[in-house]
Amino acid sequence: MGKFLESEKPKQIRFKALSDTISENAKVDGLFKGKPRPFCLPSEYAEENLFPPIRQAAMAFFANHNIAWHQGQNGKPSNHLCSSQVACVNFLFPFTDKPIELANLLRSVFPQIDHMIPVEDGLYVSFEWIGAENYLGERASKTGNRTRGANFTSADTIVMFEDRDKIRQAVLIEWKYTESYGGSYLGFSTSGTDRRKIYQHLFDDPDCIVDTDLLPGVDALYYEPFYQFMRQQFLAARMEDAHEMGADVVSLLHISPDANGDFKRITSPLLIGLGATSTGVWKRLVKDEGSFISVHAEDLFRWFETEEMQDWKSYMQARYTWLKHIPQTTNVG
Repeated sequence: MGKFLESEKPKQIRFKALSDTISENAKVDGLFKGKPRPFCLPSEYAEENLFPPIRQAAMAFFANHNIAWHQGQNGKPSNHLCSSQVACVNFLFPFTDKPIELANLLRSVFPQIDHMIPVEDGLYVSFEWIGAENYLGERASKTGNRTRGANFTSADTIVMFEDRDKIRQAVLIEWKYTESYGGSYLGFSTSGTDRRKIYQHLFDDPDCIVDTDLLPGVDALYYEPFYQFMRQQFLAARMEDAHEMGADVVSLLHISPDANGDFKRITSPLLIGLGATSTGVWKRLVKDEGSFISVHAEDLFRWFETEEMQDWKSYMQARYTWLKHIPQTTNVG
C-alpha cells in the first residue's frame, strides 16, 4: 500500500464530513472488503462519489455500454473515495458535452488542436475504450463478447480532435490517482496462462512500436505499470493502423499526480537505469516520438481557465487538494 494512498485517505474523510455534495446519510462509514471504512461511502449512496451534476449521466452512460465500474455494485461506482476510476470520471466526464472547454484543457499538451470531434453517442469523451476490434488477440469470453472496463486491455478514456493541418488524431488517455505497484512478475496469470504468448506476435511485428533493441527482453515489461503501458501502446498503434474512426494518428496520453511519488518508482528490475521514472522509461522505449505523452494532472488543472466550469473546478480542488500544487516540472516523461 502506497504512502500517497495513505495520505489521501484522511483528506477524503475530511471532504466527506464537510462537503455539501455528500448527504448526511452518506457520511457514515461504508463497507469495503467486508469492513467499515471511514474513507468509503455506504454502498447505497455510492453515486455520491461523483461530482453532483454528472451522477445520473455517468451512470447511465456506463450502463448503456455495459462498462464495468471498478469495485462498483448495482450499476453504481465504487464507494471508495480514493477510487482512480471515480477520479477520472470526475475530472473528464464534465467535458463530454463541452468541446470548446475540452480543447482548451488539452491544448497545453496538444497545441495544434483546431476542434474536438465526437467519439461516441455524440459525446466528446468516451470511457473504458477497448478498440473496435480485438487488435491484441486477447481471449474473448465464452460468449465471444468483449467487455469494457474488465478482462481486456482498455484505456480509461478516449478523445479525438482535428488539428490545424486537417489531421485527425485520437488520444487514448490513462488516468492515475493513488496507484502504486510492487515488483510482482506478471508473465503468468494466477490460472497459469502464459501472457507472453498472447502478446508475442506484437513484438514480432517488424513495425513494433517498442524499441526491442533497447529493451532487455520482453520479460522486463511484465511488471506493472509497464505491462499496462505495453498493452495500451499496442492498442493505440493497431488503432492507428486500422484508421479507427477515421483517425490518422492515435497516441497514448498518461495523466498522473506529481504528488504521487509511489507511482514513479521503476518496478521492473531489468528496466532500472533506463530512466528516472516509470513514465520516463516507457517514453524512451517507444519508437515514435509523440506516440506516448505523460503529463501531471496538476499541470492540466493549473493551465485550464474557465468561467463556465467554476463549480467543477471548486469541487475538484476541495476534493483532490493536491490539484492546487504546482509541479516543479511541466511534463513527467
